[in-house]
Amino acid sequence: MDESIPQISEPPTAGNPPMRRDALRDLAALFLRLGTIAMGGPAAHIAMMEDEVVRRRRWMTHERFLDMLGVCNLIPGPNSTEMAIHIGQERAGLAGLVVAGACFIFPAAAIVLIIAWAYVRFGAMPQAAGLLYGVKPVIIAVVLQALWGLGRSAIKSRILTAIAIVGLAASILEVNDMIVLLGGGIVMLAIRAFEDRSSARAAIAAIPAVATRASAVKGAALAATVAGVPFSLITLFLFFLKVGAVLFGSGYVLLAFIRTDLVDRLRWLTEAQLLDAVAVGQVTPGPVFTTATFIGYLLGGFRGAVVATLGIFIPSFFFVSISGPLIPRLRRSALAGAFLDGVNVGAWALMAAVTLFLARAAIVDLTTMILAVSSAFILIRYRLNSAWLVLGGGLVGLAMIPWR
Repeated sequence: MDESIPQISEPPTAGNPPMRRDALRDLAALFLRLGTIAMGGPAAHIAMMEDEVVRRRRWMTHERFLDMLGVCNLIPGPNSTEMAIHIGQERAGLAGLVVAGACFIFPAAAIVLIIAWAYVRFGAMPQAAGLLYGVKPVIIAVVLQALWGLGRSAIKSRILTAIAIVGLAASILEVNDMIVLLGGGIVMLAIRAFEDRSSARAAIAAIPAVATRASAVKGAALAATVAGVPFSLITLFLFFLKVGAVLFGSGYVLLAFIRTDLVDRLRWLTEAQLLDAVAVGQVTPGPVFTTATFIGYLLGGFRGAVVATLGIFIPSFFFVSISGPLIPRLRRSALAGAFLDGVNVGAWALMAAVTLFLARAAIVDLTTMILAVSSAFILIRYRLNSAWLVLGGGLVGLAMIPWR
């Protein structure tokens, strides 16, 4: 055999336990390392995974990797975490799915847990306050960069532009997040269905049902606000389980869900605490969804952190396990593509609205304004790793302590 031709190794089978054990060991080592060092957000994580599993290890072809990435954009949950889970499933079946996903999540969650403990223990100290003073405006810039990139790829027609504007206005007016998120997808699905007359009736029939359900959710949320909901681990778990099961788009859309439910409705968090949680999720490696770990610890200590982490990540394992065999069919579906286009625009609108709300808490004077604007320019123009800017913002905040 010509060794100059790249060889794609076959996934191990149940009939070959030694190979399966080797595969699981390799998956654990790779994703523990990536979960510890992968900075820069989902795009950077996915690029590192491609380098490892396609170029270096040759576990799969580039085409297969792209197939998986396409499906990750069609199902809820954090894309980079779901890519890790997909790779594990491809390499070693169900056991690989669990090992790869857990090993990618665990280091990041452990780091966030330690920071959460320090935040609760020392958060009121001037040094910690100064650090967050400088980091928060940089986080706003990081979200703006994500908005810029998502907008360029998602808003690609006049119809999608109109959906984005309406979605942004609706989100600012505090229309239910699910209406904004799924509304764009339903509109695009209906338009595509009208082009395929055989699917038109089904698409139209789905719109009232979804709208009614979303309205019911909004009504329940308002009722809960009036009544007041005491904290419980069960409610915390169910909230993050819901978020993990329905959240499309970037991990930053998580901010909109948290603000609507935990800040506005349940009043378990303040906006300042939410922004601090986002800062911690950004400055640490691994998935941004470990923001849930930080929030869980703030609300319920170690048990709260575990419950929140499990709740937000469990749906990803489920969706990947059932979507793997559907990859070829989903890629060929025009309706699925149209729905995804609309959902991505809805996600962009949610991100834009929550950024406006959070910017009010982060940009409080001339220094923070300069930090936010300069960081956004550097990120968009030069694509510097956001971790360096977050570090720089923190140093500026510490340096400003004597003048604040």
